[in-house]
Formats: sequence, structure tokens, C-alpha cells
Amino acid sequence: MKKFSIAFLLLAILCTILFGTWATMRIVKDISFSFDCEAYLKRAADANTVEMAKEELAKAVDYAERNKLTEGVVSIFLKNPANDLGFWYNNMKAAYEELENLPEDTTPLEKTNVLMKLRESLTDRSNGDTAVICPDGISIYPNNVLYFWWALLSLVGAAAFWSLFGVSRHVSYSPLVAHGQT
Repeated sequence: MKKFSIAFLLLAILCTILFGTWATMRIVKDISFSFDCEAYLKRAADANTVEMAKEELAKAVDYAERNKLTEGVVSIFLKNPANDLGFWYNNMKAAYEELENLPEDTTPLEKTNVLMKLRESLTDRSNGDTAVICPDGISIYPNNVLYFWWALLSLVGAAAFWSLFGVSRHVSYSPLVAHGQT
């Protein structure tokens, strides 16, 4: 039983490390997406001039195109429309084109209306907080399924092996069982 106890301990440690690595990767990917795309969307939504909004939105659109975030669904099981990358990207792209095609002689009131429309299409306001509209799980796309299985298997494995390790340490040893005699 001592051999099993050591094996369970090693497998528990391995699964725990795998789960910790998963959590670290998710955090790093989320922060990276936040800095490289989401922050520019927020700045575009908060911009006071059309030029500033266009410049910031161009960075977010460029990021989406470079990282192939232009089509697909980030959902794994249920294809929720809120997680449609194509809609999200096309909405961003259309907003950019609207800013790009705004005539030079546009009145200040029309520019303000365009900026307000941009803010409403890029952000959502709930509970007094303003959040950028992005599909959940976009930071790990297109590897959402891989990350799901990685998390599930490593977490279940860690829980199972830690439990088995705990049980194996508390099993009473019988001299007959220890020598293979029953």
C-alpha cells in the first residue's frame, strides 16, 4: 500500500501542477487580451474626438485580424449568440468604417452623435459599471476546447489523487495483507 501512496502523491502533485499551469495560462492570456485589444476598445469608446476614436479602434481591429478573431464561436457546448466572434468583429469593423467615412465638414453635433453611437456599440453599462463588450473566452480562442479539457481533467485528477493519497495513508496494514496472504 505504501507504493500506491507514493504513486497517488506523485499523480496528485502532477495534476495540481497541471491545473496551476492552466490557471496561470488563462490569467496571462486574459491580461494579454485586455492590454492588446480590450483597452483600445475602451479608449475608443471613451474618446472625445472622432480622430482619437478611429485611432484606438484601428488598433483593436488590427489585433482581431492578426489573431484571427474574425469568425467563429467561442462557446464549447451552447452556441450563445453573445459569443459569436463574427458579429463582434463585424460590429467593430463597421464602427471603424463609419468613423473612417465621416465627412470632414460634419457638424460637431453629428460627430458627438457618432461618438455616442460608438460608445453604445462597444460598451455595456450595468450596475453603474461600464464594460467593453467582448465574447467570453475570446482570450483563449481558438483553443477553448483544449483549455476546457485541460482544466477539467487536471482538476478532477488532482481531487481524485489527493483523496486517494489521503485514504491510502490511513488504511490499516495487516501483516497478512502486507505479505500477500489472506
